[in-house]
Amino acid sequence: MPEPTLILRDVAIFKGWLDHDMQSAMVTELRDVVAEAPLFQPVTPSGRAMTVRMTSAGRYGWISDRGGYRYAPSHPAGMAWPPIPESVLAIWRALVSDVRMPDCCLINHYTAGARMGLHQDRDEADFSWPVLSVSLGDDALFRIGNTTRGGKTDSIWLNSGDVVVMGGAARLVYHGVDRIRPGSSTLLRGGGRINLTCRVVD
Repeated sequence: MPEPTLILRDVAIFKGWLDHDMQSAMVTELRDVVAEAPLFQPVTPSGRAMTVRMTSAGRYGWISDRGGYRYAPSHPAGMAWPPIPESVLAIWRALVSDVRMPDCCLINHYTAGARMGLHQDRDEADFSWPVLSVSLGDDALFRIGNTTRGGKTDSIWLNSGDVVVMGGAARLVYHGVDRIRPGSSTLLRGGGRINLTCRVVD
């Protein structure tokens, strides 16, 4: 794996991995994904609406509703998830593996007031594979905690084109997005941020 720009709490951060042209091409591919599997507003198992909208690509999509957090083989509206875009898989091949591909690419869309509380990615069957995250659009204040709740945390601003890999000791760290910096990028029509999270599920 190439050397990351920095490592924060064992999380590898690759600043500016995607240049502007690569970001724009990826957004075009993602528009095709959303055309096939539209963004939806998830709710937590308790019924509270999340502030992000989401969809997925790949063999599985990650969903949250009254039935709980889980992976599902189809969109809540019934259609199959589209394939993961090749531009996203290219990052996975470069930074994770060129043999085992991810089963799911979760697509989260953040508007100005959206956030994501501290959480672990632990709905997968095999934690030996890292989680890969791609930032597109407005800057996001990314918070990294510990493998257990509580304790000191660190934060870093993620910019459009940055890629994060959480593997090894960092695979189960609590992490989240405290806020978005509106207007910090012109990549997306209408502003906002897209976060892609690629995971091996089975």
